[in-house]
Amino acid sequence: MTLLYHGLEQRGRVWREIVASRVPQMPFLHWGKDSVDPQAVRYIATWNAPPDFIAQFPNLEILFSVGAGIDQLPIDALPPQVRVVRMVEQGIITGMAEYVAMACLALHRDLPFFISEQRAGRWTYRHTRLASESRIGVMGLGELGRAALDVLKPLGFPLSGWSRTRREIAGVECFAGTEQLDAFLMQADILVCLLPLTDETRGILCRETFAKMPVGSAVINAGRGGHLVAEDLIEALDQGQLRAAMLDVTCPEPLPEGHAFYSHPAIFLTPHVAAETRHETAGNVLADNLERLLAGDALLGEVDRKRGY
Repeated sequence: MTLLYHGLEQRGRVWREIVASRVPQMPFLHWGKDSVDPQAVRYIATWNAPPDFIAQFPNLEILFSVGAGIDQLPIDALPPQVRVVRMVEQGIITGMAEYVAMACLALHRDLPFFISEQRAGRWTYRHTRLASESRIGVMGLGELGRAALDVLKPLGFPLSGWSRTRREIAGVECFAGTEQLDAFLMQADILVCLLPLTDETRGILCRETFAKMPVGSAVINAGRGGHLVAEDLIEALDQGQLRAAMLDVTCPEPLPEGHAFYSHPAIFLTPHVAAETRHETAGNVLADNLERLLAGDALLGEVDRKRGY
């Protein structure tokens, strides 16, 4: 029962040591560096799966994503018996919560506007509001969304959350399902997208969504680039429906040279750095799952392939 790793060499070295220490009976091999018997490979850990890997490993049982997302993996092409597990580790969760707090404060205090005025050599006054006067709405109430809300609570923002199924979170007004999406959007002064990317959520940050938000509101996308319709965001910003946006994810990545997002005065752009998989903590989560696997226990982060998350 071999685990085959495909990814960054430095991470691979750390993970090999952790697995050797905690699950010594599990062979850990690095794609392209170690000799591999394809018949022996039962588990693969990767971010972007190598081409044609499905045909190469006929006995594959589990595909471990090294990150929180799985939309980059060829889920639909996997044989039905192959299980998919996303990475659930504290480094990703903490990093995302920090990023959302930073982005919310930056947009709440109109930092894109003030930086644009500074660059133009202007000393321009604009009225500011207290956190208690701006409602933040978080789309996606999984581990990342709940962690972000926990960080925002002490800052005094009124908080809302929206998810596919009903959640109850102390101090957060929760909405659920398509029938409550409009009510959620109508009160979101700052909208944070932390949804998984599925057929239902692709393109959800679009003209129709922005039109339902309060005039002069703002958007943060730290989910996936596929959630956002770029042309609709530019239009909403230029027409004043939105005042600003902060984007950590785009489609494609990286953006091509000359893309409008680079120079737009109302957009903050970061290169997919909101939450990163930390070598040590993630390696121990992988080892946790391998131990659970050998013991016959439920795996952390296992994906329901029908729902896509």
